[in-house]
Formats: sequence, structure tokens, C-alpha cells
Amino acid sequence: MLGTRATEDAAGGGEVPPVRARGLVKRYKEVLAVDHVDLNVQTGDVYGFLGPNGAGKTTTLRMALGLITPTEDIVELFGRDPMREGAHALEGVAGFVEAPRFYPYLTGRKNLELLAALDGADAKERIDEVLELVELAPRAAHRVGGFSHGMRQRLGIAAALLRRPRLLILDEPATGLDPAGMRDMRALIRRLADEGITVLLSSHQLPEVQDLCDRVAIVDRGRVVYEGALADLRRQGGAGYRLRTTDDVRALQIAREQRGIDFAAAGEHGLAFQAEEADVGGLSLALGAAGIGVLALTPELATLEDLFFRLTENDGAGEAEQPPPALAAPPTADERLVKAP
Repeated sequence: MLGTRATEDAAGGGEVPPVRARGLVKRYKEVLAVDHVDLNVQTGDVYGFLGPNGAGKTTTLRMALGLITPTEDIVELFGRDPMREGAHALEGVAGFVEAPRFYPYLTGRKNLELLAALDGADAKERIDEVLELVELAPRAAHRVGGFSHGMRQRLGIAAALLRRPRLLILDEPATGLDPAGMRDMRALIRRLADEGITVLLSSHQLPEVQDLCDRVAIVDRGRVVYEGALADLRRQGGAGYRLRTTDDVRALQIAREQRGIDFAAAGEHGLAFQAEEADVGGLSLALGAAGIGVLALTPELATLEDLFFRLTENDGAGEAEQPPPALAAPPTADERLVKAP
């Protein structure tokens, strides 16, 4: 049992991880939404939970927060199982699943005051601090109904920060944001991580994960196809090269026929492929023999996008995620942890 492992960690002086799951399963009748998922979020991680829409990310987070019951196994937060220990297991944990919800006819400040009353302790005294942190202080007296999507997302993070979390769980925080909003959201998450908060970030936005995360789990059709350091994943991708020529169409054909050249594809900035250094020399000679001039040939580490599609693209469509019905507003004190009213 995971609970036994957590106890052993504590007894041995080891630090209990913020999130740990082994073999997590969730079925909805014939649909296997989460298929034996393992997660290992360590203290201080900015951990990217990455996958296409419908891959099982939100269902996994719902189980982690005790909103739905796993079909098999459990998730532990700081060594505690939310299904057995309820709200006690969520101490030091905050965030939101899907989009945070607020009373639209109330101001941003009034919404936070209501949530602070549920949290107790010094939450009410922190309202000004968290509004400044998420850069909403100038709009705090405005009704939430007039907020943009990005402002609501930032208000959701402000609500989570009232709890002084050690672990912040964010489900697709940049979805629906314009480029400026995405930039601001990344900067905010980076500031929170710099303050020592462990962040578990679910996303299908590859640039967001590549810019922010140091460790990732990539999930496809409910299964984790990679978990570990992002830098290790990119190194495992092998040596990549970017090529521009006087005739990229013919160059791509030659590259695909050349021995030792893998994953050759045309892109916005020329051709991309993987190969050992000796095989790159052979490609250069083949291009020269075909009368094709090489304008640029540069080595580069595989991007997260390259690796993501290599791990998740195959024949057939994945099963769609089947989440349970949405929580009704206003939420209970326990539900409010992950769904603002």
C-alpha cells in the first residue's frame, strides 16, 4: 500500500513527496480513462502533467484531490490519502481543476473574502497580498462578471494562495488566454515556484511546459508514456539537426532515402531530422551530388514538441476522457479547495 510506503519514508527520515501514485486506474463503464498511472512529484518540482485533450489528465487530478474515487489504487498528497482522510489530506494543498468559478455579481475582493471565511486562520489578512501577487489589486473592487478569462484564472490562483499552499495544483491554467495572458501566467507560476511552492501543472500547451517545468509526465490514452526530468527526455531524443537548402522538397526526399537519417520532416524553418554525426556527413555529400546547395545545417536538442508527438502519435484515436458532472455552486468547504464558487 502507498500508505505503508509513506510511513516507511517518514520513519527512515526521508521526505514524503507532495504527490505519489502507483498503478492508478479509473474506469467509466467501458471507458478506461486512467490506465495504471504512476506519478512522482518531488518537493520543489514544477511538474508538468502533459497530454492531448482527453488523455486522462483532469480525471487523474480529480482523483488526487478526492473529488472522484479511483477504481484501483490510491493517490497520496504528502503521504495522505484524500479518500480515507478527507479534508485533512488536503492540508497544504490548493489549486483548481478545470476553470475556477466565482460569483459573477460580486467583486473580486468580496469573492476572496467569502473564501477566506471558509479557510479561516489568517486567510482574510492575506487578501491584499495575494491580489498584489496576481496583479489584480487595481480591479479588486470590480465585479467578476466583467473580468476577462485571464483575470478569472489569476483570481483562481489568488484564492488558492489564501491557504499558504506547499503544493499548488493547476489544471490547464493558460487555456483560452491570448499570448500576453499566457506570458503573464507563466511569469506568475515561475514567481510562485521561486518562493518554494511545489507546482503540479496539467497542460496540453507544449511551450508552457517547456518554459516552466523541470520534470514531466506525458500521458496518452490514460497511460504514462514518459515520466522524469525534462532535460533527460530531450537528451534521450538524440541529436537533432535543422537543414535549409536551395530545394527543400528534393532534399527531404533524399534525406528519407539516406541511411541513418531518422524522423526527417519539413517544417516552418526548413527540414528537421535525427542522425549520428557520420550520417550527417553522408547526407551532405548526397545533397551535393544531387546539385542541392546547403544554406544552413545546425545541430539542436530535440524540442518538447518533437518528443511529445513522437511519444503520442500513432494509429487510431485515443479514448475520450469521461469526467463526472460538474460540481454545483455554491460549493462546500471541501469542494472549494479546487472549485471556487
